[in-house]
Amino acid sequence: MNEAYPRWAQYGIDPKNGGFIEALGQNGLGLPHPRRARVHPRQIYAFGQAQALGWSGDVTGIVRRGMEYFTAQYRRSDGLFRTLAAADGTPLDERALLYDQAFALLGLAACATALAAREEFEERAIALRGAIDSRFGAADGSLRSEEGKDAVRESNPHMHLLEACLAWAEIGNDSGWTAWVRRLTELAVSRFIRKDSGALGESYTATWQPAPGLAGRIVEPGHQFEWAWLLLRCEALYPSPLRETALGLLAIGDRHGVRNGVAINQLLDDFTVTDADARFWPQTERLKAALLAAAVTGEPRYWSMAHAAAASFVPYLRTSVPGLWFDLQRPDGTFIDSPAPASTFYHLVGAIVALDTALRSSA
Repeated sequence: MNEAYPRWAQYGIDPKNGGFIEALGQNGLGLPHPRRARVHPRQIYAFGQAQALGWSGDVTGIVRRGMEYFTAQYRRSDGLFRTLAAADGTPLDERALLYDQAFALLGLAACATALAAREEFEERAIALRGAIDSRFGAADGSLRSEEGKDAVRESNPHMHLLEACLAWAEIGNDSGWTAWVRRLTELAVSRFIRKDSGALGESYTATWQPAPGLAGRIVEPGHQFEWAWLLLRCEALYPSPLRETALGLLAIGDRHGVRNGVAINQLLDDFTVTDADARFWPQTERLKAALLAAAVTGEPRYWSMAHAAAASFVPYLRTSVPGLWFDLQRPDGTFIDSPAPASTFYHLVGAIVALDTALRSSA
């Protein structure tokens, strides 16, 4: 409240057009990097939570201008969103990726709440959902990661699409949101989670075999946590029990993916380490999953896991300029001196909201 929101509101938003800046340097100033589509709805989500958390800044203005900029600069004529634009708004990559469409849906949900305009934004979200289904949908109910390419099914964009549909199921009136939650949950349980190990894989062929080469062997601890958190939230909407599956993912992430107190980037499918660096965002997903597991099970071990995850945040936040974060920790505990990505604010705010909710509920 005191450092991050004020800094990102002052230096992380383009004063000329209200668009969000890709990253802040460790001096606290914005950088003129090209801007990925996903950054804008993520920042809309982050600022959309600010008022409920107690920040007194111009939440509605920031959210409204951010969505106007995102729609004007990234929305294509077919209703989908291009993936990349320059700092001045010039399109740099016209592709529409499923990942970016998922975050567009989440950003629309954040606008609906922050701007108290559910009907307007739900209408837009339903139209985008229809475009996603028609342009990315496959016969088996899954969605291609990119238009016109049928070779790969990736769990990550499906995960964020599930997150967005859950957000809309909580606030919207259209029954299609719950139907999509069930559809995406079924894909996770029957396709993305491997039957041999119980771990969630990243990339599969159109026939649901692990993708060739390294891509088909990758297991990301951060995504085990993130999917665990989502599946626990889906319990009331899905016809079969999900708790055992979700807690299994959480256990895999914590047992195999945490080294020296932090969740590392990547394992292989035999749970050996292939990338021992630790980005900031997996720590936030570990906290969210552990908190929800503690709430639904009442087991103290999950509170201990949540405490460890929360404690892991602190070194990432020890920047020379308050309100920033380090993105990457090396295995020896040192940090890479690199810009603070705006996209991480979404993860950080989501974790703080989850912590605040869990502590209030437990009290």
